[in-house]
Amino acid sequence: MNNRLWESLRGQVRAEILCAYPERVLNLCGERGLPFHDLRRGENGALRMTLSRGDYQRLRKALQNTECEIRVIRRMGIRAALDALAQRPTLCAFAVIAPTALFLGSFFVWDYDIQGNRVVPEERILRALSEQGVGPGAFGLSLDSEDIRNHVLLEIPELEWISVNVSGYRAHVQVRERTPPPERIDADTPANVIARRDGLVLSAYALEGKVKVLPGTSVATGDLLISGTEDLETTGKTRVVAARGAVKARTWRRLSTAFSVKTDKKRFTGEEFTGVSAIFGTRRVKFFSNKPFMGLEDGKKYDKITRRTTFSLLGLRLPVTLVRETYRFYEASPTELTAQEARERGEAALREQLAAEVAPYGEIRSTLCEVRKRGDALEVTLSAECAEEIGERVPIYAAETPE
Repeated sequence: MNNRLWESLRGQVRAEILCAYPERVLNLCGERGLPFHDLRRGENGALRMTLSRGDYQRLRKALQNTECEIRVIRRMGIRAALDALAQRPTLCAFAVIAPTALFLGSFFVWDYDIQGNRVVPEERILRALSEQGVGPGAFGLSLDSEDIRNHVLLEIPELEWISVNVSGYRAHVQVRERTPPPERIDADTPANVIARRDGLVLSAYALEGKVKVLPGTSVATGDLLISGTEDLETTGKTRVVAARGAVKARTWRRLSTAFSVKTDKKRFTGEEFTGVSAIFGTRRVKFFSNKPFMGLEDGKKYDKITRRTTFSLLGLRLPVTLVRETYRFYEASPTELTAQEARERGEAALREQLAAEVAPYGEIRSTLCEVRKRGDALEVTLSAECAEEIGERVPIYAAETPE
Protein backbone atom coordinates (compact mmCIF):
# COMPACT_ATOMS: atom_id res chain seq x y z
CA MET A 1 0.00 0.00 0.00
CA ASN A 2 2.92 2.35 0.74
CA ASN A 3 4.40 1.61 -2.70
CA ARG A 4 1.10 2.46 -4.39
CA LEU A 5 0.86 5.70 -2.46
CA TRP A 6 4.41 6.62 -3.38
CA GLU A 7 3.78 5.82 -7.05
CA SER A 8 0.59 7.92 -6.98
CA LEU A 9 2.54 10.86 -5.53
CA ARG A 10 5.35 10.53 -8.08
CA GLY A 11 2.95 10.05 -10.98
CA GLN A 12 2.99 7.33 -13.61
CA VAL A 13 2.80 7.18 -17.39
CA ARG A 14 1.28 4.44 -19.51
CA ALA A 15 3.46 4.47 -22.67
CA GLU A 16 3.31 2.69 -26.02
CA ILE A 17 6.56 2.00 -27.93
CA LEU A 18 6.50 1.00 -31.59
CA CYS A 19 9.79 -0.58 -32.66
CA ALA A 20 10.96 -3.20 -35.19
CA TYR A 21 13.00 -4.93 -32.49
CA PRO A 22 11.08 -4.68 -29.17
CA GLU A 23 13.74 -6.71 -27.33
CA ARG A 24 16.17 -3.79 -27.81
CA VAL A 25 13.84 -1.56 -25.82
CA LEU A 26 13.73 -4.07 -22.98
CA ASN A 27 17.53 -4.42 -23.02
CA LEU A 28 17.84 -0.62 -22.96
CA CYS A 29 15.59 -0.40 -19.93
CA GLY A 30 17.70 -3.06 -18.20
CA GLU A 31 20.98 -1.26 -19.00
CA ARG A 32 19.70 2.17 -17.84
CA GLY A 33 17.98 0.74 -14.74
CA LEU A 34 14.50 1.92 -15.76
CA PRO A 35 11.88 -0.16 -13.89
CA PHE A 36 8.53 -0.78 -15.52
CA HIS A 37 5.52 -3.04 -15.01
CA ASP A 38 2.30 -4.20 -16.65
CA LEU A 39 4.11 -5.06 -19.91
CA ARG A 40 1.74 -6.05 -22.72
CA ARG A 41 1.63 -6.36 -26.49
CA GLY A 42 -0.44 -3.79 -28.33
CA GLU A 43 -1.52 -3.38 -31.90
CA ASN A 44 1.12 -3.84 -34.64
CA GLY A 45 3.40 -5.50 -32.09
CA ALA A 46 3.85 -2.34 -30.02
CA LEU A 47 4.96 -2.61 -26.42
CA ARG A 48 2.83 -1.08 -23.67
CA MET A 49 4.32 -0.52 -20.27
CA THR A 50 3.84 1.65 -17.18
CA LEU A 51 6.71 3.77 -15.85
CA SER A 52 7.21 6.59 -13.42
CA ARG A 53 7.25 10.13 -14.82
CA GLY A 54 11.01 10.48 -14.40
CA ASP A 55 11.78 7.05 -15.91
CA TYR A 56 9.53 7.86 -18.86
CA GLN A 57 11.50 11.05 -19.58
CA ARG A 58 14.83 9.16 -19.40
CA LEU A 59 13.51 6.41 -21.70
CA ARG A 60 12.21 9.00 -24.16
CA LYS A 61 15.62 10.70 -24.23
CA ALA A 62 17.38 7.36 -24.78
CA LEU A 63 15.16 6.50 -27.74
CA GLN A 64 15.70 9.81 -29.57
CA ASN A 65 18.50 8.46 -31.82
CA THR A 66 16.71 5.18 -32.58
CA GLU A 67 13.94 4.35 -35.01
CA CYS A 68 11.51 3.70 -32.18
CA GLU A 69 8.36 5.79 -31.62
CA ILE A 70 7.09 6.39 -28.12
CA ARG A 71 3.82 8.05 -27.12
CA VAL A 72 1.80 8.56 -23.98
CA ILE A 73 -1.47 6.64 -23.65
CA ARG A 74 -2.48 7.88 -20.21
CA ARG A 75 -1.00 9.88 -17.35
CA MET A 76 -1.85 8.82 -13.79
CA GLY A 77 -1.30 10.12 -10.28
CA ILE A 78 -1.80 13.29 -8.29
CA ARG A 79 0.62 15.28 -10.42
CA ALA A 80 -1.38 14.43 -13.56
CA ALA A 81 -4.61 15.56 -11.88
CA LEU A 82 -3.01 18.85 -10.84
CA ASP A 83 -1.68 19.43 -14.37
CA ALA A 84 -5.17 18.82 -15.76
CA LEU A 85 -6.64 21.34 -13.31
CA ALA A 86 -3.97 23.89 -14.20
CA GLN A 87 -5.25 23.83 -17.78
CA ARG A 88 -8.74 24.74 -16.54
CA PRO A 89 -8.44 28.01 -14.60
CA THR A 90 -12.20 28.45 -14.32
CA LEU A 91 -12.59 25.10 -12.60
CA CYS A 92 -9.69 25.91 -10.28
CA ALA A 93 -11.26 29.22 -9.37
CA PHE A 94 -14.59 27.52 -8.66
CA ALA A 95 -12.85 24.93 -6.49
CA VAL A 96 -11.46 27.76 -4.36
CA ILE A 97 -14.43 30.14 -4.41
CA ALA A 98 -17.16 27.55 -3.70
CA PRO A 99 -15.78 26.30 -0.35
CA THR A 100 -14.96 29.86 0.67
CA ALA A 101 -18.49 31.01 -0.16
CA LEU A 102 -19.99 28.08 1.75
CA PHE A 103 -17.84 28.84 4.77
CA LEU A 104 -18.69 32.54 4.78
CA GLY A 105 -22.35 31.87 3.95
CA SER A 106 -22.70 29.67 7.02
CA PHE A 107 -22.46 32.83 9.16
CA PHE A 108 -25.66 34.21 7.58
CA VAL A 109 -29.27 33.06 7.88
CA TRP A 110 -30.79 31.71 4.66
CA ASP A 111 -33.39 29.20 5.85
CA TYR A 112 -35.97 28.97 8.66
CA ASP A 113 -37.40 26.06 10.60
CA ILE A 114 -40.55 27.03 12.54
CA GLN A 115 -42.05 24.56 14.98
CA GLY A 116 -44.82 24.67 17.57
CA ASN A 117 -47.34 26.89 15.77
CA ARG A 118 -50.85 25.61 15.09
CA VAL A 119 -53.04 28.72 14.91
CA VAL A 120 -50.58 31.51 14.08
CA PRO A 121 -49.49 31.14 10.42
CA GLU A 122 -45.79 30.90 9.56
CA GLU A 123 -46.05 33.95 7.28
CA ARG A 124 -47.03 36.14 10.23
CA ILE A 125 -44.14 34.86 12.34
CA LEU A 126 -41.66 35.37 9.50
CA ARG A 127 -42.96 38.90 8.91
CA ALA A 128 -42.51 39.77 12.60
CA LEU A 129 -38.99 38.31 12.59
CA SER A 130 -38.13 40.23 9.42
CA GLU A 131 -39.10 43.50 11.10
CA GLN A 132 -36.57 42.68 13.84
CA GLY A 133 -33.80 42.07 11.31
CA VAL A 134 -34.09 38.29 11.16
CA GLY A 135 -34.50 38.06 7.40
CA PRO A 136 -32.70 36.23 4.58
CA GLY A 137 -29.06 37.23 4.66
CA ALA A 138 -29.03 38.34 8.32
CA PHE A 139 -25.70 37.95 10.09
CA GLY A 140 -26.32 35.16 12.59
CA LEU A 141 -23.72 36.22 15.17
CA SER A 142 -25.27 39.68 15.55
CA LEU A 143 -28.78 38.49 16.48
CA ASP A 144 -29.95 39.17 20.02
CA SER A 145 -32.40 36.37 20.86
CA GLU A 146 -33.76 38.07 23.98
CA ASP A 147 -34.47 41.36 22.21
CA ILE A 148 -36.09 39.54 19.28
CA ARG A 149 -38.28 37.53 21.66
CA ASN A 150 -39.52 40.62 23.51
CA HIS A 151 -40.49 42.50 20.35
CA VAL A 152 -42.13 39.53 18.59
CA LEU A 153 -44.23 38.67 21.64
CA LEU A 154 -45.52 42.24 21.75
CA GLU A 155 -46.41 42.14 18.06
CA ILE A 156 -48.05 38.69 18.16
CA PRO A 157 -50.02 38.46 21.41
CA GLU A 158 -51.22 34.96 20.50
CA LEU A 159 -47.71 33.67 21.26
CA GLU A 160 -46.69 32.90 24.82
CA TRP A 161 -43.02 32.12 24.14
CA ILE A 162 -40.58 32.19 21.21
CA SER A 163 -36.96 31.14 20.84
CA VAL A 164 -34.61 31.82 17.91
CA ASN A 165 -31.45 29.71 17.68
CA VAL A 166 -29.10 30.05 14.72
CA SER A 167 -27.22 26.94 13.66
CA GLY A 168 -25.10 27.51 10.58
CA TYR A 169 -27.21 28.95 7.79
CA ARG A 170 -30.55 27.96 9.41
CA ALA A 171 -32.56 29.71 12.10
CA HIS A 172 -34.53 27.33 14.31
CA VAL A 173 -37.64 29.14 15.57
CA GLN A 174 -39.53 27.42 18.38
CA VAL A 175 -42.84 28.96 19.50
CA ARG A 176 -45.53 28.16 22.02
CA GLU A 177 -49.00 29.57 21.55
CA ARG A 178 -51.17 30.88 24.35
CA THR A 179 -53.96 28.65 25.57
CA PRO A 180 -57.15 30.73 25.40
CA PRO A 181 -58.86 30.96 28.80
CA PRO A 182 -62.22 29.22 29.05
CA GLU A 183 -65.29 31.34 28.59
CA ARG A 184 -66.40 32.76 31.91
CA ILE A 185 -69.78 31.50 32.98
CA ASP A 186 -71.95 34.04 34.77
CA ALA A 187 -73.25 32.10 37.74
CA ASP A 188 -74.72 35.15 39.50
CA THR A 189 -77.28 36.48 37.01
CA PRO A 190 -80.48 34.38 37.02
CA ALA A 191 -81.08 32.85 33.59
CA ASN A 192 -83.11 30.30 31.64
CA VAL A 193 -81.99 28.07 28.80
CA ILE A 194 -84.27 28.33 25.76
CA ALA A 195 -84.25 26.72 22.31
CA ARG A 196 -82.10 28.48 19.77
CA ARG A 197 -83.90 26.75 16.87
CA ASP A 198 -86.55 24.11 16.18
CA GLY A 199 -85.62 20.48 16.75
CA LEU A 200 -86.34 17.05 18.19
CA VAL A 201 -84.70 16.59 21.59
CA LEU A 202 -82.21 13.73 21.77
CA SER A 203 -80.81 14.32 25.27
CA ALA A 204 -81.05 16.93 27.99
CA TYR A 205 -79.37 17.43 31.35
CA ALA A 206 -78.98 20.34 33.74
CA LEU A 207 -76.04 21.41 35.89
CA GLU A 208 -78.09 24.19 37.44
CA GLY A 209 -81.85 24.58 37.21
CA LYS A 210 -84.56 22.11 36.20
CA VAL A 211 -84.98 20.34 32.82
CA LYS A 212 -88.36 21.08 31.23
CA VAL A 213 -88.17 18.79 28.18
CA LEU A 214 -87.73 15.07 27.68
CA PRO A 215 -85.95 13.13 24.90
CA GLY A 216 -88.27 12.69 21.93
CA THR A 217 -90.01 16.04 22.52
CA SER A 218 -90.35 18.50 19.65
CA VAL A 219 -89.43 22.08 20.55
CA ALA A 220 -89.74 25.37 18.70
CA THR A 221 -87.49 28.39 18.74
CA GLY A 222 -87.82 30.19 22.09
CA ASP A 223 -89.28 27.25 24.05
CA LEU A 224 -88.04 26.83 27.62
CA LEU A 225 -85.57 23.95 27.92
CA ILE A 226 -83.99 24.42 31.37
CA SER A 227 -85.69 26.65 33.91
CA GLY A 228 -83.75 28.87 36.27
CA THR A 229 -86.53 28.83 38.91
CA GLU A 230 -86.90 25.89 41.26
CA ASP A 231 -89.72 25.30 43.74
CA LEU A 232 -88.40 24.19 47.11
CA GLU A 233 -90.86 21.58 48.42
CA THR A 234 -89.58 21.79 52.00
CA THR A 235 -90.13 25.53 52.43
CA GLY A 236 -92.65 26.24 49.69
CA LYS A 237 -90.46 29.01 48.32
CA THR A 238 -88.91 29.50 44.87
CA ARG A 239 -85.15 29.62 44.26
CA VAL A 240 -83.82 31.52 41.26
CA VAL A 241 -80.50 30.33 39.75
CA ALA A 242 -78.44 30.76 36.59
CA ALA A 243 -79.55 27.70 34.64
CA ARG A 244 -76.82 25.70 32.93
CA GLY A 245 -76.86 22.48 31.00
CA ALA A 246 -76.89 20.91 27.55
CA VAL A 247 -79.76 20.00 25.26
CA LYS A 248 -78.89 18.07 22.09
CA ALA A 249 -81.47 17.79 19.36
CA ARG A 250 -82.01 16.70 15.77
CA THR A 251 -82.38 19.73 13.55
CA TRP A 252 -83.12 20.25 9.89
CA ARG A 253 -81.72 22.95 7.67
CA ARG A 254 -82.55 23.95 4.12
CA LEU A 255 -80.17 26.15 2.16
CA SER A 256 -80.67 27.38 -1.40
CA THR A 257 -78.68 29.25 -3.99
CA ALA A 258 -79.28 30.14 -7.62
CA PHE A 259 -77.05 31.09 -10.51
CA SER A 260 -77.52 31.86 -14.15
CA VAL A 261 -77.52 29.05 -16.70
CA LYS A 262 -75.36 31.15 -19.01
CA THR A 263 -71.75 31.48 -17.96
CA ASP A 264 -68.29 31.90 -19.42
CA LYS A 265 -66.03 28.89 -19.87
CA LYS A 266 -62.27 28.94 -20.37
CA ARG A 267 -60.98 27.85 -23.76
CA PHE A 268 -57.20 27.76 -23.91
CA THR A 269 -55.78 29.10 -27.17
CA GLY A 270 -52.55 27.09 -27.00
CA GLU A 271 -50.38 30.18 -26.53
CA GLU A 272 -47.95 29.86 -23.67
CA PHE A 273 -45.09 31.97 -22.37
CA THR A 274 -42.64 30.94 -19.65
CA GLY A 275 -40.69 33.57 -17.76
CA VAL A 276 -37.66 32.56 -15.71
CA SER A 277 -36.29 34.56 -12.81
CA ALA A 278 -33.86 33.91 -9.96
CA ILE A 279 -34.08 35.04 -6.35
CA PHE A 280 -30.74 35.67 -4.65
CA GLY A 281 -31.53 36.13 -0.95
CA THR A 282 -34.18 38.86 -1.09
CA ARG A 283 -33.33 40.22 -4.55
CA ARG A 284 -35.13 38.99 -7.64
CA VAL A 285 -33.56 39.06 -11.08
CA LYS A 286 -35.88 38.61 -14.08
CA PHE A 287 -34.70 37.03 -17.28
CA PHE A 288 -37.73 38.17 -19.28
CA SER A 289 -39.27 41.52 -20.12
CA ASN A 290 -42.60 42.89 -18.94
CA LYS A 291 -43.14 44.57 -22.29
CA PRO A 292 -46.07 43.41 -24.43
CA PHE A 293 -45.11 39.89 -25.50
CA MET A 294 -47.61 37.27 -26.57
CA GLY A 295 -50.36 39.35 -25.03
CA LEU A 296 -48.96 39.64 -21.52
CA GLU A 297 -49.94 43.33 -21.45
CA ASP A 298 -52.45 43.29 -24.30
CA GLY A 299 -55.44 42.71 -22.07
CA LYS A 300 -55.60 38.99 -22.81
CA LYS A 301 -56.71 36.65 -20.07
CA TYR A 302 -54.33 34.01 -18.81
CA ASP A 303 -53.67 31.52 -16.02
CA LYS A 304 -50.39 31.86 -14.19
CA ILE A 305 -48.58 28.74 -12.93
CA THR A 306 -45.56 29.30 -10.69
CA ARG A 307 -42.93 26.65 -9.96
CA ARG A 308 -40.08 27.22 -7.51
CA THR A 309 -36.85 25.23 -7.43
CA THR A 310 -34.37 25.47 -4.57
CA PHE A 311 -30.74 24.36 -4.69
CA SER A 312 -28.49 22.77 -2.12
CA LEU A 313 -24.82 21.81 -1.98
CA LEU A 314 -23.52 19.09 0.35
CA GLY A 315 -26.77 19.20 2.27
CA LEU A 316 -26.68 22.99 2.69
CA ARG A 317 -29.46 25.00 1.15
CA LEU A 318 -28.17 27.75 -1.09
CA PRO A 319 -29.80 31.23 -1.03
CA VAL A 320 -30.80 30.82 -4.67
CA THR A 321 -34.30 30.00 -5.89
CA LEU A 322 -35.21 29.50 -9.53
CA VAL A 323 -38.75 30.64 -10.36
CA ARG A 324 -40.54 29.55 -13.54
CA GLU A 325 -43.77 31.42 -14.32
CA THR A 326 -45.90 29.92 -17.08
CA TYR A 327 -48.66 32.03 -18.63
CA ARG A 328 -51.41 30.06 -20.39
CA PHE A 329 -53.72 32.28 -22.43
CA TYR A 330 -57.41 31.55 -22.82
CA GLU A 331 -60.58 33.05 -24.20
CA ALA A 332 -63.91 33.22 -22.36
CA SER A 333 -66.53 31.53 -24.49
CA PRO A 334 -70.22 31.69 -23.49
CA THR A 335 -71.76 28.37 -22.53
CA GLU A 336 -74.63 26.93 -20.52
CA LEU A 337 -74.29 24.96 -17.32
CA THR A 338 -75.67 21.46 -17.27
CA ALA A 339 -77.71 20.19 -14.34
CA GLN A 340 -74.74 18.13 -13.14
CA GLU A 341 -72.31 21.08 -13.26
CA ALA A 342 -74.81 23.30 -11.42
CA ARG A 343 -75.31 20.58 -8.83
CA GLU A 344 -71.59 20.22 -8.20
CA ARG A 345 -70.98 23.97 -7.94
CA GLY A 346 -74.01 24.68 -5.80
CA GLU A 347 -73.54 21.68 -3.52
CA ALA A 348 -69.90 22.60 -2.85
CA ALA A 349 -70.84 26.19 -1.93
CA LEU A 350 -73.81 25.16 0.22
CA ARG A 351 -71.85 22.45 2.01
CA GLU A 352 -69.21 25.00 2.96
CA GLN A 353 -71.88 27.38 4.26
CA LEU A 354 -73.62 24.56 6.16
CA ALA A 355 -70.38 23.42 7.79
CA ALA A 356 -69.66 26.98 8.95
CA GLU A 357 -73.12 27.22 10.57
CA VAL A 358 -73.21 23.79 12.24
CA ALA A 359 -69.56 23.28 13.25
CA PRO A 360 -69.71 25.38 16.48
CA TYR A 361 -72.75 23.44 17.77
CA GLY A 362 -72.68 19.88 16.43
CA GLU A 363 -72.33 17.69 13.35
CA ILE A 364 -74.00 17.03 10.00
CA ARG A 365 -75.60 13.59 9.77
CA SER A 366 -77.03 13.48 6.24
CA THR A 367 -77.64 15.76 3.25
CA LEU A 368 -79.79 15.76 0.13
CA CYS A 369 -79.17 18.03 -2.88
CA GLU A 370 -81.82 19.02 -5.46
CA VAL A 371 -81.58 21.08 -8.66
CA ARG A 372 -84.46 22.93 -10.31
CA LYS A 373 -84.51 25.14 -13.36
CA ARG A 374 -86.38 28.42 -13.07
CA GLY A 375 -86.22 30.38 -16.31
CA ASP A 376 -82.60 31.21 -17.07
CA ALA A 377 -81.45 30.27 -13.57
CA LEU A 378 -80.71 27.00 -11.83
CA GLU A 379 -81.75 26.73 -8.18
CA VAL A 380 -79.76 24.34 -6.01
CA THR A 381 -81.26 23.32 -2.67
CA LEU A 382 -79.38 21.45 0.05
CA SER A 383 -81.41 19.78 2.81
CA ALA A 384 -79.48 18.55 5.83
CA GLU A 385 -80.18 16.69 9.05
CA CYS A 386 -77.92 17.64 11.94
CA ALA A 387 -77.35 16.80 15.60
CA GLU A 388 -76.44 19.92 17.53
CA GLU A 389 -76.68 21.80 20.79
CA ILE A 390 -79.75 24.06 20.67
CA GLY A 391 -79.65 25.57 24.15
CA GLU A 392 -79.18 29.32 24.60
CA ARG A 393 -78.99 31.16 27.92
CA VAL A 394 -81.18 34.23 28.44
CA PRO A 395 -81.35 36.27 31.66
CA ILE A 396 -84.45 36.29 33.88
CA TYR A 397 -85.56 39.88 34.48
CA ALA A 398 -87.45 41.11 37.54
CA ALA A 399 -91.02 42.32 37.15
CA GLU A 400 -90.05 46.00 37.38
CA THR A 401 -87.29 45.64 34.82
CA PRO A 402 -88.38 47.13 31.47
CA GLU A 403 -88.42 44.69 28.57
